[in-house]
Amino acid sequence: MNKFAVEIAGLTVRRGPRTVFDGVDLSLPAGRITGLLGPSGGGKTTLMRAIVGVQKVDGGSVTVLGEPAGSRGLRRDVGYATQAASVYDDLTVEQNLRYFATVLSVPRGDVARVIDAVDLGDARRQLVSSLSGGQRGRVSLATAMLGRPRLLVLDEPTVGLDPVLRESLWAIFRALADDGTTLLVSSHVMDEAQRCDEIVLIHGGAVIAQTTPRGLLESTGTADADAAFLALLQGGVGR
Repeated sequence: MNKFAVEIAGLTVRRGPRTVFDGVDLSLPAGRITGLLGPSGGGKTTLMRAIVGVQKVDGGSVTVLGEPAGSRGLRRDVGYATQAASVYDDLTVEQNLRYFATVLSVPRGDVARVIDAVDLGDARRQLVSSLSGGQRGRVSLATAMLGRPRLLVLDEPTVGLDPVLRESLWAIFRALADDGTTLLVSSHVMDEAQRCDEIVLIHGGAVIAQTTPRGLLESTGTADADAAFLALLQGGVGR
């Protein structure tokens, strides 16, 4: 089994006259939580879209679970939750999940599993339009979990949530990783670095560090992730 779930070589992405990535190389370990961290606008979402296979790539290669990103064979092996909850407001939680289970051709019994996993059992028959922002995010996460994908790509899943809800989601992420799922979780909240097994810091379309939470603090001589990130930007500390 390959120790890397994602292998990126020479990734180049352009949007009009702007070059978002220019020859990025990156490998993400399998069976772990990798945090993709950095300020908004740094390229996190574009990188995730390239991994999922929905981003036009101008050069290089993106290999996911041994296949080119976006391959038909990855349809059930890769789950993706975007920043905006990708669910239907006029359907209930359960109806949304039954619909997506049908689209993905996964057993309908999997719906009950993911509802329980994200702790939405009491809201299963509520319309999504009536849910809080945090609950909507959990429905979107449950959708991405259908079929037990080997890789989950989650774009800022905790943005705008209070500390209690953030803690709840990270407990779900950790349980998934402990069960063998690979997770790539993006955030611009730097203290979430401490919850990851490995972190990738991205800024201005460049990977400025790939390390562990402890390694980040030790290499920069700082006490927290925010200070470490600033030290990398100001001092040019390498990857």
